[in-house]
Amino acid sequence: MTDQKKPRSLPLSEAITISAQAVGEVMHGRSLTEVLDQLDTHERPIVQSLSFDALRKWVKSHELIKQFIPKAPPPEVEYLLSVAIPLFLQSDSDGKGYASHTIVDQAVTACGEYEPTLYAKGLVNAVLRKVSLAIKAERDKPYPPDPIPMFFPPWWRASLKRNYPKSWQSILLGQAQRAPLILRVNARQYTREEYQQLLQEAGIEATPITEIAGVALHSALLLKDPVPVGDLPGFYSGAVSVQDAGAQIAAILLDPQPGERVLDACAAPGGKSAHLLELADCELLALELDGQRITKIGGNLDRLRLQSQAVEILRGDASKAAWWDGKPFDKILLDAPCSASGIVSRHPDIPFLRREADILALQQRQRAILTQSWNMLKPGGALLYVTCSVFP
Repeated sequence: MTDQKKPRSLPLSEAITISAQAVGEVMHGRSLTEVLDQLDTHERPIVQSLSFDALRKWVKSHELIKQFIPKAPPPEVEYLLSVAIPLFLQSDSDGKGYASHTIVDQAVTACGEYEPTLYAKGLVNAVLRKVSLAIKAERDKPYPPDPIPMFFPPWWRASLKRNYPKSWQSILLGQAQRAPLILRVNARQYTREEYQQLLQEAGIEATPITEIAGVALHSALLLKDPVPVGDLPGFYSGAVSVQDAGAQIAAILLDPQPGERVLDACAAPGGKSAHLLELADCELLALELDGQRITKIGGNLDRLRLQSQAVEILRGDASKAAWWDGKPFDKILLDAPCSASGIVSRHPDIPFLRREADILALQQRQRAILTQSWNMLKPGGALLYVTCSVFP
């Protein structure tokens, strides 16, 4: 399998239009990941960047929108402005951002390219020009801006304040930051040092992450600057995956051994399943209930060249035993369904989608899955329970 060619770039005006539509989908309760998965390869990188920034800067953007449009604009215009305004918040002095006049021009062009916003070209032009001046004036003020410009629902803030009275603000601040791009080198193809050399030859700077929380990491690399996955050497032939350092701990702690029977109880999208197989020739059952997400497991294992007769991908409910053949597992990885409140920096749509009532429902489901999984574990075996939630 050879790597695909670098896709063509998307014009900024078109990217603004698609990103505004993606933000609108989130406001109607749809996962941004699901929306992005439907985009073409050349569309996703910039649309993901713009829509992520729109959600991270939601509070600040809407303060400015209300300042210059006292009466709330129609949703389509609101979403477009929410995508365009964060572009002004990026500095263009280092050559990485866009000039203010370019942002205004491309946002107005975007208005003209989408029927529901066609009428609003004049409004968007006037508002963005005022926003540009307001942001420039704010940068010259002696006091710092609000350190937490991202939207978090009141119940979210209250829960963090109640459970982490000394650190809740720092948690929110961390959640509002853009997550770094961290790689996991496929140990079946390259050592970390070998792949770091490939990155260097491609002009991509990376540094090893050697440990986290006291656990040694042997395949983690932190990129100095994020790049589209298509620019990573050997990505499409399985040389590397994108995975947070914290997530890489799971397979290492479970420590699969050759020949062991291992269950990944909530496996999609398959990153941890793949890591288990990279570490050992184990007999793996990747279980997933979601019929759409389960396809990602096979896709990831195919790309990483980890499919074999020892790997089974099965659709089933981990809280029930209907799918189980009665043969116990040596190791079980239970990456339980949770609020995902601990990965907001990578998925900024989560605070918009999650509801307070979800927490209790998720706790009950976690308990049911844990109880069932424990009954499937071989005496003397190991079960690793994992969540990405900051809520108790």
